[in-house]
Amino acid sequence: MDAILSFLGDIPWWGWILFFLLIVAVRDIFFNKRHTISHNFPVLGHLRYMLETIGPELRQYIVANNREELPFNRIERGWIYASAKNENNYEGFGTDRDIYEPNYIFINNSLLPFKVTKDNPNYKNPYFVPCAKLMGGYHKRRRPYRPASVINVSAMSFGSLSARAVESLNKGCAMAYCYHNTGEGGLSPYHKTGADVVFHFGTGYFGVRDDDGKFSMEKIVKLVNDNPQVRAIEVKLSQGAKPGKGGVLPGSKITKEIAEIRHVPLGKDVLSPPEHSAFEGVEGLIEFIEDIAEATGLPVGIKSAVGRLGEWEKLAKLMKETGKGPDFITIDGGEGGTGASPPSFADHVSLPWLFGFAEVYKIFKKHDICDRVVFIGSGKLGFPAKAVMAFSMGADLVNVAREAMMSIGCIQAQQCHTNKCPSGVATQNKWLERGINVEDKSVRAHFYFKNFRKELIEMTHACGYEHPCQFTMDDVDMTVGDKNLIKTLAQSFMYHKCTVPFESVKALSDCPHLGGNYHEKEAKKEVKEMRKTNKVRY
Repeated sequence: MDAILSFLGDIPWWGWILFFLLIVAVRDIFFNKRHTISHNFPVLGHLRYMLETIGPELRQYIVANNREELPFNRIERGWIYASAKNENNYEGFGTDRDIYEPNYIFINNSLLPFKVTKDNPNYKNPYFVPCAKLMGGYHKRRRPYRPASVINVSAMSFGSLSARAVESLNKGCAMAYCYHNTGEGGLSPYHKTGADVVFHFGTGYFGVRDDDGKFSMEKIVKLVNDNPQVRAIEVKLSQGAKPGKGGVLPGSKITKEIAEIRHVPLGKDVLSPPEHSAFEGVEGLIEFIEDIAEATGLPVGIKSAVGRLGEWEKLAKLMKETGKGPDFITIDGGEGGTGASPPSFADHVSLPWLFGFAEVYKIFKKHDICDRVVFIGSGKLGFPAKAVMAFSMGADLVNVAREAMMSIGCIQAQQCHTNKCPSGVATQNKWLERGINVEDKSVRAHFYFKNFRKELIEMTHACGYEHPCQFTMDDVDMTVGDKNLIKTLAQSFMYHKCTVPFESVKALSDCPHLGGNYHEKEAKKEVKEMRKTNKVRY
């Protein structure tokens, strides 16, 4: 035994490496029945698989240039990160964009910009940009709602995002006056830390389902009554990542907490079918919306990707005839988003936001009912210039998802569907999630939204307007790549946006239905400022 140990001890380190490589080579040649490359090139073939594994990281940080990556390039991510950290998000020495590429947008500034006077809320608060339309105003809902921010968090559920990520976003939204869409995973405790909430549900009716998985009006009424921060309800018909496709939540992923929030059985697979069971057809959808609005008193809207236009035509026609229907409509881009989906769906099913929104808006404009609906854009619009384009086309609000995730630390690892998100944002792995400092990340989310709105309002003023709702289709040009070279949005999409009734930002700030606890927070700020100048005793 001593002789064997002595012999092994005399083997140099490189000898052990050669021995290990020999074993790998024998395994590759004689026992490997699945991988052709490692069989034909023993040992060396494994390097190919190693490089393939880390290929995305190599391209992201070493190979790809600053404007080359998708879905968000390095410059776009850098702007989000700098804005979230409240750092310098400027760039010097001119743009490095190819300004002649197709679909490049140019915003037409005014010769004389809008002048902000002392009586304008933006004089003291350059971050205040509320929605110009009142949700539920036309249908006279008992609790109409005016979002205090035109940029808000899109539907991302607790379950797809980690608890700390959801809590960070909610606290950030509270500080930035934004609303927080729950996604279809139900209303969790992490959605209840201060922000306005839009409660969202899909075909699984998570959080408002009975024991048989059917929609429960009793439960949604109780949820609204018990949670006054819920200001609107959104019915998901489809999402851009996988329109018309259902899903299965594996029982292995359902924790006790998720089961309680979603009202699903613990340890059993839960089906989200492609279609709704609570109503049939467009007529049924309208009645379903009206029943929920009557029972809860809240504005009720729908979210959908856009494909065939016949059903949208029917919806608009019935809304015109009956005076009923959704208070808001969220158009989701077919280019996909935070939802995991097969590439065939994300790549090919439904229209991208730019085209889908234009087609739907034209239908509602034809029926002269644009004033009844708050239009919400959702689909990679989380940058000021993209938001200007959206408002010019008729959007009243913009929802952001992936951009909001980046503001709290997402690095675009594209591992959302694997439960291995390295930043802890899109995972239920407790170790990975623990890396998120909620207090720090919530402040970053808040700064992203505030700096976004600040740039948006500055661009609005540069074009001679007081509020983004005043943008028209002639205020944005787009390169089209043919002999015309450049066209306005009106020329490209062949419609003009309907004028949004607007008096002033001051009038919006005085609205009794303004959300985000804006009045309360502003009052506290004023008292704080007065205390600093010794104008109030304390």
